Formats: sequence, C-alpha cells, structure tokens
Amino acid sequence: MKILFLCHGNICRSPMAEFILKDLCRKEALSWEIASAALTSEEIGNPVYPPARRKLAEYGLSCAGKTARRVTKADYEYYDLLIGMDRENEWLMQRLFAPDKERKLHMLKEYAEIGREVDDPWYTGDFETTYRKILKGCEGLLERYREE
Repeated sequence: MKILFLCHGNICRSPMAEFILKDLCRKEALSWEIASAALTSEEIGNPVYPPARRKLAEYGLSCAGKTARRVTKADYEYYDLLIGMDRENEWLMQRLFAPDKERKLHMLKEYAEIGREVDDPWYTGDFETTYRKILKGCEGLLERYREE
C-alpha cells in the first residue's frame, strides 16, 4: 500500500499524518510506503512547522529532515491513495486530478468519526486536537486496509 497525505502547505497536518501512520505501520510490521505533500507551493522546502514537530515529539515521533514538497501529477499514478484533510484540500485535489478514474482521492474523515474535517492548526493553534483526529483517522485507515 502506498499512501500520500495532502494538506495546504505540507508543514502541519499532512506530515503529522505521514509520521503517525509510519509509526503505526512500524508497530505492526507493515511495509507500507507513506509520504506527504502540499497542494500549494508557498511552503515548499520549509521544515515541519515547529508546533507540529513538538506535538509529534511529545508522542515519541520524529519528523527530522522532512521538508515540504508540492504534489505532482505523477503522484496520482504512483500512490494507491491520496488523502486530504479538509474541504479546501478536497476541492484542490479534485481540480488537480479530475477525473479521479481510479478513485484514489479520499479524505481522512472517511476512515474514522473525526468530524467534518481536520482543521488546520496553523489557524486554530490546537495541535493536540489535530494530532488526536489524525491518529484516529490513521488507525481507521490501517484497520480498513491492513489485509491488502
């Protein structure tokens, strides 16, 4: 299974999801390929936002070396699933990859009861809620696709 998490700038939510799911897969000895990318170009090359880095570190997760990159058309072909966080992400994903003939575009909320979306902590400042929603979504994603 190859999964690409997407969010606005690839400095908060999508890298948090990347490293949370990598950790869950490591604990279950699953060899999934997991990455993250931005739907916009404004943060390209920047490291994970410090509050997101600190939140991951609180849970024993490192995102050292991760820098923001922008999603490409080739990513649609390469990854099995491209997973966004909020309605804006969904809209941008549909614009970039329409038509989604292979039904690869999804939202994290599809995998767990986490509300309508994963709000951007860049604006809310609530990295704990973001972490918990992403963890719950990743656990649901793992549960759904564990056997594939």
